[in-house]
Amino acid sequence: MARKIRGFERVLGTRALFAVAYSEIGSSVYFALGIVVAAALGFTPLVLLGTGVLFLVVALSYVEGATSIPETGGAETFTRRAFNDLAGFVTGWALFLDYVIVIALSALFLPHYLGVALSSEALRDSPWDVVVACFVIAGIAIARLIRHARMHTGLLAVAALDLVVQGVLVALGLAFLFSPEVLSDGFSLAPGQHWDDVLFAIPLAMLAYTGLETVANYAQETKNPRRTLPRSVFSSVGLVVVLTTLVAAIGLSAFPATDGSSDLAGEWLEAPLAGIVTALDGDLPLWLVDIVRVAVGISGALILFGAATTAVSGCTRLAHSMGSHGMLPREFGRLERRTLVSQEAIIAIALVAIGIVIVTGVADYDVKFLASLYSFGVLIAFTLAQLAVIRLRHTEPDLARPFRAGPDVRLGGTPVPVAALVGAPLTLGVFVLAMVTHPGARYAGPIWLAAGLVVFFVTRWWNDRGVLEDVGPLGAVPAGTGFRRVLVPMKLGDIGEEMAATAVALAKDRGAEVQAITVVRVPRQFPLQGPLPAEVAERAASALDEASGIAEENGVAVTTDVVLARSIGHAIVDEAARRDVDLIVLGSSPRWRRQARFFSPTVDHVLKNAHCEVLVVAFPEGVFEDE
Repeated sequence: MARKIRGFERVLGTRALFAVAYSEIGSSVYFALGIVVAAALGFTPLVLLGTGVLFLVVALSYVEGATSIPETGGAETFTRRAFNDLAGFVTGWALFLDYVIVIALSALFLPHYLGVALSSEALRDSPWDVVVACFVIAGIAIARLIRHARMHTGLLAVAALDLVVQGVLVALGLAFLFSPEVLSDGFSLAPGQHWDDVLFAIPLAMLAYTGLETVANYAQETKNPRRTLPRSVFSSVGLVVVLTTLVAAIGLSAFPATDGSSDLAGEWLEAPLAGIVTALDGDLPLWLVDIVRVAVGISGALILFGAATTAVSGCTRLAHSMGSHGMLPREFGRLERRTLVSQEAIIAIALVAIGIVIVTGVADYDVKFLASLYSFGVLIAFTLAQLAVIRLRHTEPDLARPFRAGPDVRLGGTPVPVAALVGAPLTLGVFVLAMVTHPGARYAGPIWLAAGLVVFFVTRWWNDRGVLEDVGPLGAVPAGTGFRRVLVPMKLGDIGEEMAATAVALAKDRGAEVQAITVVRVPRQFPLQGPLPAEVAERAASALDEASGIAEENGVAVTTDVVLARSIGHAIVDEAARRDVDLIVLGSSPRWRRQARFFSPTVDHVLKNAHCEVLVVAFPEGVFEDE
């Protein structure tokens, strides 16, 4: 049996997915608290609590969508399915923006916590914090390019450490720092503060709860989405909302707003939790304060590194979904043996995130601009995701929904979740608020979206696809439907075996038939009809026998044939049309990349001219010897 290129495997249990969720969502407070305090001041705990409740409401719709359609892509996937590919692209492109901002902020704040742990002021000052951040992002990308490794065990240990550290910090803060009087005094406008500032803080607070999209992107890799996704999402989100609100209350008690500012948004903007530790000095022995300071610094650096890593993984999975559906160039949608996801996607994401880090450092840490830009993307995605869940209730009432975002109300005879009906207008309202109050959301956000639409239109034009055309990969087709016949052009060797194994596996999942052909190119000086030379006939028969053997081992119906033609590419396209196949499976040898082109002329021709879907597996260098 031939080897298979490993795809997205269902390997994540509840604890592993909780670690992924917590590393993303729980890391937010390490960089978001100071940013929110800068605008909300004494209202910060209320703003974070209200935003956290809204986040929980949105999570209900996300879990219904992800468990109903457990595929990589998250909100982009169920938005595309509910509306069309253009709506899916808008959702996905907005989420790309959020991913790279989270990667950049996590990497940018990491050296500040590391500097606190090591008592190194150099790490907390420019330019070394920017330099370290760039190296962190580059290191994550290089590690992902070298080998795809599952980090869920490590993330679980980091999440456990962070929970212990934050629990200790909250306990000490409640015992020695928390002051209901100081906190209640903050529930009024500080000198120089206006209600516009408080309204400005509400969209900014969305940055405090990142990571929901990353969890949804792992739906295709979850062992039991019906049970694992709800448990992981709601346990992590609920825990983070409580911890974030308590940490904010303790921080504002220790550093109350004075003269329209707070040290959490000034001196400790880049490491607000470390600032809270310093406020314990005088209430606890110095040695104990130092231990807590080092623990918070190390925990903060580790959880931010984990957040950047999982954000890179989530972003590449989103790129895979969009690339495989023709929203981005197909190079972003392929799977690879060594890296699993596209190398081009890893490199592009890392470069954009590093660019954001450098620009932020040059702009003297205008992190509020990044936070407002983040709110632009996440609020578009949240609103469209909830509308998609509502629409899917109408358009696909029979879709299996292991988790339903109840309670429901009936609209036009269809049960619709109250959570989505309430959450969608709220997130849309906060989006409007962001556009009114935030320069980043108002100007940079539409520019990013316009640039994305150009990419989308050019990609569709290049591939000769309609803007609203539904371009779907095989993985999105439910088992037993979608295609009946799979055409696999055979050749001798490892690549031929891989293609036969891939075609048989896909056909077996969906009850389809495999049609294996060997195309023999006949030079023009010879007639197309006539007997084949013995050596050629033997090679063709051997290739087809390989396909037949693999199919018989798996109980898949197979027909084989030898086709004589002047051009292999033209013959494959013509045979696919004549046989009315629904899928063509092709392999691409690594040698073409050394010749400044990704695919061979045959594969290029089939991709541009085939009437049906084409699955191309591009093998990395060194996987097989060139044939």
